[in-house]
Amino acid sequence: MIWTGWQPPAMGGDRSRSLIKHLAAFDPISLAELNGVALLDRIEVKYLLPVAAVSDVLLRLRSSYSALSAAEQQLHHYRTLYFDTPDLAMYRRHHMGARIRYKVRARQYVDSRITFLEVKHKTNKRHTVKSRLPTNELVTAMNRCSLEFLRDKCPYNAIELVPTLWNTYSRITLASKTRCERVTLDLNLAFAWDGRKMDLPAVVVAEVKRDGSSHESDFMTLMRQIGMRKTGFSKYCVGVSLFFPEVKHNRFRSAHRLIARLNNGGSNAAD
Repeated sequence: MIWTGWQPPAMGGDRSRSLIKHLAAFDPISLAELNGVALLDRIEVKYLLPVAAVSDVLLRLRSSYSALSAAEQQLHHYRTLYFDTPDLAMYRRHHMGARIRYKVRARQYVDSRITFLEVKHKTNKRHTVKSRLPTNELVTAMNRCSLEFLRDKCPYNAIELVPTLWNTYSRITLASKTRCERVTLDLNLAFAWDGRKMDLPAVVVAEVKRDGSSHESDFMTLMRQIGMRKTGFSKYCVGVSLFFPEVKHNRFRSAHRLIARLNNGGSNAAD
């Protein structure tokens, strides 16, 4: 059974108004301008933040970053369907700690209805290379075009890949004014599969995406100043480990503990 229902995730009124107010203070950047910082070959650094910290973080970043504004919106909604082999080979490879690994997903930008089939390839040099195929609708089963695309981009047999997990969230996207860098803040994170749904409203996934030549980041500097630690976090792997307790998930127990701490009003700040 595939869960197909979707509504853009709602935010609490007070917090929503606060975020919109802070985002309005940023210089806007259009989608066309942002595509000049696409960073399909990049280094990624992630943090988990409590949702209560986002307003203050935005307040302190507005002079250094522009905020994506598309269709007069700065909070954008994403819907993702992940694919894996029936025995979860991609998940298991990540759980093993393999440096070279892949993820395959269909993604919909909900507000614009634009869709892609994407492959994320983590290289042995810790770069992430993203390849994408525009599609007419959200891919839920492999067709001829999908198979041809994956044959060149992914070492797994595309015919065997099956839908495995839904993921939705709202995203704020920032672009550095001085560096080749993007920062995304993902809120209202939710997973769903087989009629079940799990919301993580207290968790914000922040990700810095930059090219290999960039060693400075205003966002990462701010994270150090407020004591936030870098955290490895794969939405797909954490979602699978939460939804399928029968699979090995030792590697993601620290993420589970951190999620629980954030849900209980705690923080990811260093002690």
